[in-house]
Amino acid sequence: MPRPATGTGLKRRLRRFQAWVRLHIPFGLRLALGILLMLLGLVGFLPILGFWMIPLGIAIAALDVRPLCRRWRERRRPRD
Repeated sequence: MPRPATGTGLKRRLRRFQAWVRLHIPFGLRLALGILLMLLGLVGFLPILGFWMIPLGIAIAALDVRPLCRRWRERRRPRD
């Protein structure tokens, strides 16, 4: 039976990827990687590169930038 397209699988994969990046990539390199992904996402019309790289770059850069990290956590928190 196919699972419904709710997006929860994508959220779970993003959290797992963030945890992997946090454990395996050094502190300053994470910010550089996030910025690089955002810049490459701007040329999203190319076949391999895509606009999907922009939110991924923001998520990775947010791990090193305290205000972005706080804002990212607030958005993930369920609202009442």
